Amino acid sequence: GNTEQRLGIVVDLAQNIAVLLEKLGCSLGTGDLQVHSPIDGSRIGAVATANAGDIDAAAVQSQIAFLQWRRVPAPRRGELVRLFGNALRAHEHDLARLVTIDCGKPLSEGLGEVQEMIDICDFAVGLSRQLHGLTIASERPGHRMMEQWHPLGPVLIISAFNFPVAVWAWNAALALVCGNSVIWKPSEKTPLTAIAVQAIFEQAVAAFGDAPLNLSQVLHGGRDTGAALVADPRIALISATGSTDMGRKVGQAAAARFAKTILELGGNNAAIISDKADLALALRGVLFSAFGTSGQRCTSLRRLFVQDTAALQVVQDTIRDLSIKTDGPDKLSRLLSGGNQQKVLIARAFAEKPEVLILNDPARGIDIGAKLDLYRNLRDFASKGKSV
Repeated sequence: GNTEQRLGIVVDLAQNIAVLLEKLGCSLGTGDLQVHSPIDGSRIGAVATANAGDIDAAAVQSQIAFLQWRRVPAPRRGELVRLFGNALRAHEHDLARLVTIDCGKPLSEGLGEVQEMIDICDFAVGLSRQLHGLTIASERPGHRMMEQWHPLGPVLIISAFNFPVAVWAWNAALALVCGNSVIWKPSEKTPLTAIAVQAIFEQAVAAFGDAPLNLSQVLHGGRDTGAALVADPRIALISATGSTDMGRKVGQAAAARFAKTILELGGNNAAIISDKADLALALRGVLFSAFGTSGQRCTSLRRLFVQDTAALQVVQDTIRDLSIKTDGPDKLSRLLSGGNQQKVLIARAFAEKPEVLILNDPARGIDIGAKLDLYRNLRDFASKGKSV
């Protein structure tokens, strides 16, 4: 049908998943963690949740791999990442289709995400020949000080459902060229893409020839799995992407053992449209920021400030003309997070009757995802002919 053509998939998602995974060099296993596609809610697979023994073994193996990998010259480490980037190019479209089924974003966004993986590989390859430090003059005669950067150790990457593959690549490509091993705990909502990416990485390892075993590993599970990995003293750095609440817990647990962290968390982003703005350009940016990936991004727009009340009609007309719909994945990606199902009702309300509250006070704004009764408030303002 039209929806399926727009998504670039077939109707039988489970069958399509099996075909895609086989083309990407892996297959579906069995396990207790059931996987469903947000496109239609159908079951598309299952994976096994890592237990305490799995976590301990992965940490041991990652430490062994690190001790070997750190001795490999950085430009040689970059060669592995170059091969991985080429493998991603060869599988770009199939991996993007898998991203679409696993997390629900349109195929165009899936392709963009895989391209981001390729781009960071290119960047990391260049970085592998630029891991230089400073030489510094010393007050002692005949001496100079030298700065060197050394690998840290096993790096834990916790990724989120909304960017199931790019976030891992941003971290892993840099960690690998810097001499570190990697453990990946993907979102329990999108584990199938992690299986595929790991298979593609193993293809690059095979072409490389002499990389240590278990240089990159994947462990599936929910909060308990993530918490156990964060607490493991063998993990040198934790890079976690997700909610602010998750980041606060990860940060506190890591700080207790003085581990390093990189936390990419939620946002409360605003846009300001002044009376000097190119309204057509500004509104295109506002709509993409607010509704791209169904608003399920840390960079999604949540608050809009418009300076000039004369812009009201333009804002209304633009939203109406675009006919934003959230009933089908051919217009906006399906929502994977259940909590965001409520937020999208506001987007639907704007599409059906787009009143906009214009604010001159920058201390106040429209929070797109804060309350379900926002549309009713806007409608009341419009019906009374009021502006603020």
